[in-house]
Amino acid sequence: MTEQILIPVERIERAILALRGNRVLLDADLAVLYGVETKALNRAVLRNRERFPADFMFQLTEEEAAALRCHFGTSNGRGGRRYLPYAFTEQGIAMLSSVLRSPRAVQVNIEIMRAFVRLRQMLQSNADLSRKLAVLEKKYDAQFKIVFDAIRELMVQPKPKKKEIIGFARREDK
Repeated sequence: MTEQILIPVERIERAILALRGNRVLLDADLAVLYGVETKALNRAVLRNRERFPADFMFQLTEEEAAALRCHFGTSNGRGGRRYLPYAFTEQGIAMLSSVLRSPRAVQVNIEIMRAFVRLRQMLQSNADLSRKLAVLEKKYDAQFKIVFDAIRELMVQPKPKKKEIIGFARREDK
């Protein structure tokens, strides 16, 4: 019987970061999701290093790690991590299921893959919406230009014509 994993997709989506042009999850976030210690996850990965090429997993630089610490407000003094975190791409996370063989790891991987798919779909729908909006702007800019020009012409007050005065005129009317 498979174990039911209740991990909200939103929690996974919040953990996905954009680093070096990739959408990634950090080793510590993955360890929490899988229910293991970060060092145990990293040990399993390093024992199977050949399964994780650079496009599946990479270690953050000191600058990237410092930027994340500043961004998330985590500790950088005593305690905490003594090495730079690893970042796993979608393919690296899929490979984790072959390294971490527990039923929980399989279920968590399924949920993570669903989160990545949902994120891609949202990005695609936003791109489609942007394209449609650009087309509408181009289409309606030309139409509204005519309307705005007509409104401007109506706004210009015509010069009043001098009235011809027949008969007597008061001094103030002259």
